[in-house]
Amino acid sequence: MKFGILTSGGDCAGLNAVIRSIGLYISENIKNAEIIGIPDGYGGLIRGEGFVLKENSYSDIIDRGGTILGTSRQAFKLMTIEENGTSRLEKMCNNYKKLGLDCLFTLGGAGTHKTAALLCAEGLNVIGIPKTIDNDIYGTDVTFGFQTAVEVATECIDRIKTTTASHGRIMLVEIMGNKAGWLTLHSGIAAGADCMLIPEIPFSLKAVKEFAKKRVEEKGCCIILVAEGALLSSEAKYKKKDRVFIRTERGESTVTLHLNEEISNYTKKETRCSVLGYMQRGGTPCAFDRVLSSRLGGYAAKLANEGRFGVTAAVSGNHITYNSVFDIAGKYKLVNPQGPIVKFAKSIGIYFGEE
Repeated sequence: MKFGILTSGGDCAGLNAVIRSIGLYISENIKNAEIIGIPDGYGGLIRGEGFVLKENSYSDIIDRGGTILGTSRQAFKLMTIEENGTSRLEKMCNNYKKLGLDCLFTLGGAGTHKTAALLCAEGLNVIGIPKTIDNDIYGTDVTFGFQTAVEVATECIDRIKTTTASHGRIMLVEIMGNKAGWLTLHSGIAAGADCMLIPEIPFSLKAVKEFAKKRVEEKGCCIILVAEGALLSSEAKYKKKDRVFIRTERGESTVTLHLNEEISNYTKKETRCSVLGYMQRGGTPCAFDRVLSSRLGGYAAKLANEGRFGVTAAVSGNHITYNSVFDIAGKYKLVNPQGPIVKFAKSIGIYFGEE
């Protein structure tokens, strides 16, 4: 049998650990198998690129960040549009066959799974594995890469807190998370943030400014976490493209800069913002993600060995299981504003910007 592996979308910790585990399971359990690494995500499959992965190329990469295969983002909406008489989807299907693949493992997030569902609908044998630091893939308790990002973000916030306290400042820390606030929520609780603004709970600008002023008066400083997808309650009625236009007109890419200026003017206190950015995605995976990635990769390879395709691996409690890729494609797992973890955070005084 011939197995293809690709990593698609944004990089994160744990990708190499998954690749390693898939390879080791196949080498231990499937005779006369060949593993083909597809570079540059779906981009490599569109171009028909692939190379043989030998055991010595993946056996010792469990602790390496990023991906040895390389990755890219490919817009889902362009997959079925014809370009010079053929679509990217058609090219991928043709190249899957030219490469002689019996199964393709796709390591990626929500967009990756949407494309995987297209490939499955065309009759290709595909198995997905849930990757994203945002932890927003529907149908799984946790995605690999998330816990490492939480640890990195938490350490960064811890360090920023000492400077914030020393200078008596208000500090805004922007955390990744465009649609979901899981990373902000978990790192904020772990680091003892005063306020967290997440996409699922639109916030009142007036209320946040008043909270920041009061918190500085009480304790001398204030730490506010802002998910990159956080939005003002006044923006909630607009579609994303309209919000982007309004912010562009103000010269802002996210709400963090706007909030920074507003809080500074209102409180008359020194206010700064720090964007953690790609630090949250890169670097060595933590032990939790190494174990989770290994379990998910090995389980996905086991599914392939059993001939179970059109599925994606998932975590449910302490068990590794699977979902139909068609059931999860295009869906997101978002923070429930009334859920237990938000209620807990509120119970210990963390503020979410509501009036």
